[in-house]
Amino acid sequence: MVDSTGVGQGAFERDSRYITTRITRDGQDGYPVEPGRYRLVVSRACPWANRATIVRRLLGLESVLSLGVCGPTHDERSWTFDLDPGGVDPVLGIKRLQQAYFARDPDYPRGITVPAIVDERTGAVVTNDFPQLTLDLSTQWTEFHRPGAPVLYPEPLRAEIDEVNRRVYTEVNNGVYRCGFAGDQDAYDKAFTRLFDALDWLEDRLRERRFLVGDTITEADVRLFTTLARFDPVYHGHFKCNLRKLAEMPVLWAYARDLFQTPGFGDTIDFVQIKRHYYQVHTGINPTGIVPDGPDLANWFTPHGREALGGRPFGDGTAPPTPPVDEMRTADWTIERDGAR
Repeated sequence: MVDSTGVGQGAFERDSRYITTRITRDGQDGYPVEPGRYRLVVSRACPWANRATIVRRLLGLESVLSLGVCGPTHDERSWTFDLDPGGVDPVLGIKRLQQAYFARDPDYPRGITVPAIVDERTGAVVTNDFPQLTLDLSTQWTEFHRPGAPVLYPEPLRAEIDEVNRRVYTEVNNGVYRCGFAGDQDAYDKAFTRLFDALDWLEDRLRERRFLVGDTITEADVRLFTTLARFDPVYHGHFKCNLRKLAEMPVLWAYARDLFQTPGFGDTIDFVQIKRHYYQVHTGINPTGIVPDGPDLANWFTPHGREALGGRPFGDGTAPPTPPVDEMRTADWTIERDGAR
């Protein structure tokens, strides 16, 4: 297990007891899909929240599902809205996401996590079940998808997508955390081996195919991408996942750049906030709180050559338009893109 500072005790075990209420077309759990009713609360630092921002953007749900963005750091109590004027979310009127969890359950006993969808009418969290959340955006909100939205969870491929997602989650998405939060050498060694065995499997799988499942971007690609984007800036050093950098895995590195340069992916990434979160919040791993200046991230914009494998990123659909002005990345990102560390 891991305490609030990121100090491990043996093998890392993630608490996966989420609020599993769903927002569905038929409102079976009491929360029907309604435009303008819900607010998706995220942090740009968090890989699990990053999935939701990518899917929301690809599907064009910006006008029907509002976005609240927490800052990159938090204390042991809660994510906070310190990026907003006065440190208050302008829609929910709260300073801490914890307040929305307590509006749902005054005795809520578990971690305050992002992403979370909050009912704007009551100010209470509806769900923080991040694996189901993005699937529901794809399958339950279809009436409000933009024209040309891609099909991220196509019915004929769901079994294969689910199978790939299970291994990617267990060995890669969560695998980097099992390395970083391991409390002893044996737990770390086992996690390290499992992680790089899975990355080798992905290198082989993607060698002759452009995307993980089928010939278009699916939910599987979204889930892998958010970990790959954080690998060299954070996981390689901070979490001791240092057998190879992503940039030293030629197939995965090209695949990650292909997605990064695809509208809806790279334009959700803020490397400055990502690095601040991990290096400043996990004081058990990095007690000084020093955020490293590297790596040089300009190489994310170099040619990837993956077009030669064919595939149609958006299938019969189209790329999403430019994001709304108030959802553009921070000014710090422009510096990153222009080649500074």
